[in-house]
Amino acid sequence: MTKSSADPDASQAAAGPAPYAATPDAVPGSWVGRAPRALQPYLQLMRADRPVGVWLLFIPCLWGLALAAASGFAAPVLLYYAALMGVGAYVMRAAGCTYNDIVDRDIDARVARTALRPIPSGAVSVRNAVLLLVGLCLAGLVVLLQFNRAAIIVGLCSLGLVAAYPFMKRITWWPQAWLGLTFNWGALVGYAAAAGVLTPAAFALYGAGIFWTIGYDTIYAHQDAEDDALIGVKSAALVLGERTRPWLGGFYAATIVLFALAGALAGASPVYFIALVPAGLHLARQTRRLDIHDSHICLSLFKSNRNAGLLLLLAPLCEAVAAMI
Repeated sequence: MTKSSADPDASQAAAGPAPYAATPDAVPGSWVGRAPRALQPYLQLMRADRPVGVWLLFIPCLWGLALAAASGFAAPVLLYYAALMGVGAYVMRAAGCTYNDIVDRDIDARVARTALRPIPSGAVSVRNAVLLLVGLCLAGLVVLLQFNRAAIIVGLCSLGLVAAYPFMKRITWWPQAWLGLTFNWGALVGYAAAAGVLTPAAFALYGAGIFWTIGYDTIYAHQDAEDDALIGVKSAALVLGERTRPWLGGFYAATIVLFALAGALAGASPVYFIALVPAGLHLARQTRRLDIHDSHICLSLFKSNRNAGLLLLLAPLCEAVAAMI
């Protein structure tokens, strides 16, 4: 027996997926809203309308490539590798978001900012989300296999970090630290792709990225602090509370110090250290402007870390150019 057209469920099914509704942190006028309606929930699941996460995953890859080039490992295919890493960052960030939403679907349904995400809202079934995840992971593997053996091995070593990340908010008050370990792995992959080895300079660069991520993701977490406290989800934002600003300054100071150490270990010239000044000023301004009680400021500061990451990239890029002159 079929459902009557007067049945609300039947009517909704006939109408198809709901029209695209941009979240507050989506890019205004995103192309996702102009995509075929059937694809829109999947594009939202991949965070295609929120590209800042791709930048935050991609930029450390560029750090690694540039630092290796500045250290004398001027591989002739660096631009090709950079393009590959851009594609890989897009695909693997989408895979990570899809995996995270599958694991967190029950939590997301209880948080105001995430309740309308495709899985908790019912726009995408768990089965279809898993199929999408498999497809994205296969695409990411194809990209990874284009690199040298060292980069492939380093890249595969990140899988455990990625798999564990969604569970960290249930285990530790510092899931931001685990995100830092995960999101900056590209610095090691980029360095290994260009140099064929990992050096102490590469690990110092990785450490800088970890502290950078702890900082910006703590800012981001303050948007959900009240909901997280109610449902029992842990985050650095809840631990730090009103003390977030001085701690943020400490995280960002560690970022600059470790970035400088990476340059020192790589034998960088004064050009490298001078080029770090704009990034340091930018991060200091973020710290000064932080208001943990204003979600709009938190989101704006979080998004500004794309510019912070690119400013940090200036140091190894300037050094690489100086080394060629």
